[in-house]
Amino acid sequence: MATLRFNALQETLNRKPIQIEEYKKRSELFAQHVFSDKAMLQYMTKEAYKSVKDAAEFGHKIDRSIADQIAVSMKNWALSKGATHYTHWFQPLTGATAEKHDAFFETLADGNAMELFDGGKLVQQEPDASSFPNGGIRNTFEARGYTAWDPTSAAFIYGTTLCIPTVFVAYTGEALDNKAPLLRALQAIDESATAVCKYFDKNVTKVTATLGWEQEYFLIDKALAASRPDIMMTGRTLLGHSSAKGQQLEDHYFGSIPTRVMNFMRDLEQECMLLGIPVKTRHNEVAPNQFEVAPIFEEANLAVDHNSLLMDVMEKVSQRHNFKVLFHEKPFKGINGSGKHNNWSLSTNTGVNLLSPGKTPMKNLQFLTFFVNTIKAVHDYEELIRASIASASNDHRLGANEAPPAIISVFIGSQLSEVLDELENVTKGKLSPQEKTDLKLNIVGKIPEILLDNTDRNRTSPFAFTGNKFELRAVGSWSNCAGPMTVLNTIIAKQLKDFKKEVDVLIDTKGLKKDEAVFNVLREYIKASKKIRFEGDGYGEAWEKEAKKRGLSNHKTTPEALKAKISKKNIILFEEMGVMNKIEVEARHEIELEEYAKRIQIESRVLGDISRNHVIPIVIQYQNTLIENVKGLKEIFGKDFEQYASEQIDLIKRISNHIAEINSKIEQMTEKRKEANKFKGQKNAEMYCNVVKPFLEEIRYHVDKLELLVDDNLWPLTKYRELLFTR
Repeated sequence: MATLRFNALQETLNRKPIQIEEYKKRSELFAQHVFSDKAMLQYMTKEAYKSVKDAAEFGHKIDRSIADQIAVSMKNWALSKGATHYTHWFQPLTGATAEKHDAFFETLADGNAMELFDGGKLVQQEPDASSFPNGGIRNTFEARGYTAWDPTSAAFIYGTTLCIPTVFVAYTGEALDNKAPLLRALQAIDESATAVCKYFDKNVTKVTATLGWEQEYFLIDKALAASRPDIMMTGRTLLGHSSAKGQQLEDHYFGSIPTRVMNFMRDLEQECMLLGIPVKTRHNEVAPNQFEVAPIFEEANLAVDHNSLLMDVMEKVSQRHNFKVLFHEKPFKGINGSGKHNNWSLSTNTGVNLLSPGKTPMKNLQFLTFFVNTIKAVHDYEELIRASIASASNDHRLGANEAPPAIISVFIGSQLSEVLDELENVTKGKLSPQEKTDLKLNIVGKIPEILLDNTDRNRTSPFAFTGNKFELRAVGSWSNCAGPMTVLNTIIAKQLKDFKKEVDVLIDTKGLKKDEAVFNVLREYIKASKKIRFEGDGYGEAWEKEAKKRGLSNHKTTPEALKAKISKKNIILFEEMGVMNKIEVEARHEIELEEYAKRIQIESRVLGDISRNHVIPIVIQYQNTLIENVKGLKEIFGKDFEQYASEQIDLIKRISNHIAEINSKIEQMTEKRKEANKFKGQKNAEMYCNVVKPFLEEIRYHVDKLELLVDDNLWPLTKYRELLFTR
C-alpha cells in the first residue's frame, strides 16, 4: 500500500497540463448543442414553435400531431449535430441524473433502415427504472415509471446523445423525481407573486423565480484519489492527520489558479458553453485545492437542470485532465468544506427584479413587500428549510470553518434592519398625511441609497440578503438544488397568498387605501418575524443560547432535521400549494432517512476495512522493527539497555494501545451496526447517527495518532499534505 502511495505521488509530480484548443469568444460557442429558440425557428414550423412556447410559458398541452412535427424537427437538428441516440434525461430521488439511451435507428419492413423519432417517443417514455428509490410509492411488480417531456427546459446534445429533460412519475401519478415538485412550486410562486404585483403594476402577468448557484468543489490528482479507498468509496477522507500547513495563511483564496487546474477550467467552460450553461466566474476558494464556478442567473428550473448537468460534465472533464473532482461537503477535516450557495430572486415579465428597489416610493414599497414577506416565510418555516438542506455529508459542514450553522436565521445588514425598525412604528389603521409623507420620503424613498452603500457581509448566515437577492448559503455542494428551491418557492408562495388575503380584507372591510393596507400588514409581519433576524456571528454557544431563547430550532443532525418534512403543518403546506401530496412527502422522508443510514453504514464499513487491512498491518510491521531495535540494544548494553531504549519501548507501548483501541472500537461499531439494522425508518437513521457514527471519530483519532508515530516511508495512506498540496 505504501508503494501505491509513493507511485501515485510520483505519477502526480510527472503530470503535464493537458492542452486544449480554446475559442476566444465564449459567445460563439454558447448553446450550440442546445435546441434553443434559434434552432427551433430554423427547424420547426411556426405552428410547432408557437405550440412549444405556449406549453413552456402557459402550460398549454401540445396536440399529438404537433408533437410529431416537433419530434421530427428535434431529430433532424440532433442528427445534424452528430447525435445517434436520444434519452429522456431525468432527476430521480438519488440526487443525481439518470438516462437510458435509445438509437434513432429503426429497421423497416423492406429490409432497409432509417432514423425515426415521433411525438410519442418525445412526449412520454416508460424506462421502468424500478430500482430507483420510491419510498413505498410503488411495488417492484408494479414498477412502471413514466418520463414526461418538460418543454420549459430545452433539449440538448451531450456527446452523441439527444437529451430531453423530463419529469419522472409513477403510473399512479405521484412524482418520483426532484423536478416535478419544483415545477409545481414555481407555478405556485408565479400565481401568488403575480397577484401581489398587481397592487403595484397591472401589466405584470408572470413572475419567474430566478436562481444563481455557486458550485464549490475540490480537485485532486486521480492517482492520489485512487490511493485512498475512503475517497473512492465515500467521497471524503475518513482518516488523515491535518497537514502542518492548511488554509491558515489564506494564500490560496483568489490566488493564481494552478496551470493544470486552469486548463481543466477552460475545458469545462467550453463544454458548458456548448450546453448553454452560462458559467461566468471561476476562482480559487479558501481551502487548498478548493475552487468555485458560478453562472449568470437563470430561471430556477433551468438553473437546477444546468447545475445537475454541470456536476456530470465536471466528472467527465476532470477525468480527461487526470483529476478527481470532490463534491462532498467536507472531504477534508479541519479546513473549509464546500457549499452550493443558492442566490434566489423573483423577476416579472416586465423586467423588474422584485428584490431590487426602484426609483419611486411605490416601487420601493413593492420591494419592501417581497422583502418582508420572504423574511416572514423563512421565520414561519425555518425548520422546513433546515430539513431541505439536510444530508449525512452536509452535517459535517454546517457550523464549521466559515460554514453557516444548523440554526436558520436571516441576515439583512444593519441599515435595512433600521428601516424595518422604523416601519414597526407605523400607525395602526389609516395613516395621517404627515406620516405618509414621512414614510415615502425618509424611509421607503431612501432604500436605494441605503442598498448602494450597504457593505455588510456575513459569511456565516444561512440566509442573507445581498443587495438584490437572498442567498441560501446552507445548501451543500453535493446536493441537488431542486430540494431547497422547491421548499423556498413553496413557502414564499404560501406567504404571498396569505399576505394578499390580509391586505384585501383591510381594503374591503376597513376602508384603507392600498398603500395603507400594505404598510399595516407589513408592520405586523416585521414584528412577528423579528426573532429570525440575526446580524451577528453564527458560531458558538452564545448564538445557540440566544437562538434557543428566541425559540429557533437547532437540529444538528439529519434524522432530527428531517422530522419537519412530515409535520402536519408542512404536509398541509405542500398540499395547499399543490406541490406534493401526503404520499409524495412521506415517500421522500423515508428515502432520505434510508440514504442517511446507508451512507453512515458504508463509511463505517470502509473505515473498518482500511483500519484493519491497511493501517494495522503496517503499524505492526513498524512496531516489530522497534522491537528488534530494543532487542539489539539489550544485546549490546545488557541490563542497562532500558536507559538507551526507553523511547522505543514507550513508542511500542503507545502503538499497542492505539491498536487495541482501534480493534476494540471496530468490534463495538460492528455490533452497533447489527443492532441498527434491526430497525427501519426514523429509528434506523437515529441509531446510525447517535450510536454508530460516533465510532468513526473515535477510531479516526487513534489511526491519526499512529500516522504521527509510524515511519513515513511505511505509512500506507496518502497524507493530507500530499492530497492538498501536490499539484
